[in-house]
Amino acid sequence: MHNRAFYFTHLECSETGKRYEIDTPHNLSDAGKPLLARYDLEKMKGEIDRGAIWARNTGFWKWRELLPVYDSDDICRLGETDTPLIDVPATAKASGATGKVWVKDEGRLPTGSFKARGLALAVAMAHSFGIKRLAMPTNGNAGAAMSAYASRMGMESWCFAPEDTPQINLDEMALQGAKVFKVNGYIHHCGALVAAGKDEMGWFDVSTLKEPYRIEGKKTMGLELAAQMGWKLPDAIFYPTGGGTGLIGMWKAFDEMEKLGWIGPERPKMFAVQAEGCAPIVKAFEAGERHAEEWLDAQTAAMGIRVPKAIGDFLILDAVRESGGAAVAVSEAAIETARTRCAREDGLLLCPEGAATLAAMEKAMGDGLVARDAECVLFNCGSGLKYKMPDGAVALDRHGEVDWGAM
Repeated sequence: MHNRAFYFTHLECSETGKRYEIDTPHNLSDAGKPLLARYDLEKMKGEIDRGAIWARNTGFWKWRELLPVYDSDDICRLGETDTPLIDVPATAKASGATGKVWVKDEGRLPTGSFKARGLALAVAMAHSFGIKRLAMPTNGNAGAAMSAYASRMGMESWCFAPEDTPQINLDEMALQGAKVFKVNGYIHHCGALVAAGKDEMGWFDVSTLKEPYRIEGKKTMGLELAAQMGWKLPDAIFYPTGGGTGLIGMWKAFDEMEKLGWIGPERPKMFAVQAEGCAPIVKAFEAGERHAEEWLDAQTAAMGIRVPKAIGDFLILDAVRESGGAAVAVSEAAIETARTRCAREDGLLLCPEGAATLAAMEKAMGDGLVARDAECVLFNCGSGLKYKMPDGAVALDRHGEVDWGAM
């Protein structure tokens, strides 16, 4: 069974514009750059209705016409849902914001992070090509998503993670069927191992932007956000940026929606958020460069944004600049303060990367990069439950005398 209306036409090199056919699996273009999926938007415009699509109840798979999957048998499902936009008024006020601040809580997706969007698409497309074995470097959440969807579709998965990846992520991948390896290095070193083993192991590399379909899954964040906000985008989006697939994907989604007549030409200011201990995109942004140099000795507890070298650096920087936004780095202390504030003020648990976006919003407002009354959306990319939290419990002896006044 396949989807009656299919609009995916070709792939295109993000740097040279060279066209690639869609009937075989692809990694990078001949120029060594990411490939982008293209659709017949003109044809789609006359045939589909945004309201009808939004009314479907299938999570990010509802955007099927704007996705590359042809055959329904390739769709992998684990209970995908539209992630909520949660208003955080007390946190916003404490951060000095006077406008509406929303958290898009991606932790509600299968495997507890936004990686489910990209990997569900990558796995579905790999399945359509008959690929049986997938491999990737991961800081944790991507490997968890890949292993779950691969197992669901009867495929093998191999995950290479930095040795200090949170144990819960490593355990999650392994329990879901992946072969997991802890590597003495960073994520790009893990990526080099995936590339090195390709010929002998015969796996397909689903690293960030090294195949064209994870970005298509991530772009559904932009489609979903627009629909949730009544087809009007916010003033600013703060996005935790490692590989930057989601930021690039959303920017692509906004372009596609405008061509379909779903939204106007207005765009949010896009803020690429990094940690001070690993900020290659921020450094390139501030230097006016289009490519970012590798960040040496990267350090941050926000593992998802600890990416010393991003293959889509120029695409991230292009989107940030075109939108009038900025790349912003925040300190470890600011990340922890933000995480604590949102949990205590509004009862919402952010992951460290999500907390970094709150810290970055506060910093951007302080620096005049975005107005205090701006409508802002912060992306909480994963469930806060996956990360180490401070121990706040006090022992209480039920046999002894309880000093209630001291509580």
